[in-house]
Amino acid sequence: MKKTRFASISSKLPTLECERVTLRKMLFEDAQDMYEYSSNPDVPKYLLWYPHPDIEYTKAYLRYISQRYRTGDCIDWAVIDKKSGKMIGTCGFARIDYQNDCAEIGYVLNPKFQRQGIAAEAAKEVIKFGFETLGLARIEARYMVENTPSRVVMEKCDMIFEGVRRNGAKVKDRYCDVGVCAITREDYYALSNK
Repeated sequence: MKKTRFASISSKLPTLECERVTLRKMLFEDAQDMYEYSSNPDVPKYLLWYPHPDIEYTKAYLRYISQRYRTGDCIDWAVIDKKSGKMIGTCGFARIDYQNDCAEIGYVLNPKFQRQGIAAEAAKEVIKFGFETLGLARIEARYMVENTPSRVVMEKCDMIFEGVRRNGAKVKDRYCDVGVCAITREDYYALSNK
């Protein structure tokens, strides 16, 4: 995939519809909803970022994301609960390997909406977008091995466990074992035709 094509798609990021959630661009107006979960110390426990210290930090982050949308450098959606209209998390591609047509998917949800299958619902739609719109050859996800719920999401998305990279990431001053799951374009289309 060419970076210019990615930028063109990213700058006009489409809204995606799922059964219970809508995936759309993050907006400045989402600050309070995002701060609600991103300030919770339990939410980024297995992630690379720290809890947001205050609402101003969240607003600055959303301004940064808005700039990345404009420059075509971000394919990350706000996850919006259809019943309440509330932003309850994010789901998208954390990293793109343009040379190899691969991407890494990531997701985070407000704890009030976890363990309901919502993360998998959103991730499946993002995976579909990755293969059908971006033309990716492979989508992978990484997780700290202690984070079993994240691996469950990956398995619900038909991703195959590929192994553990021992001390694969230094996160918040400690080395962590990192599991990797992935789905290929061939896997995706074989499962779609069943």
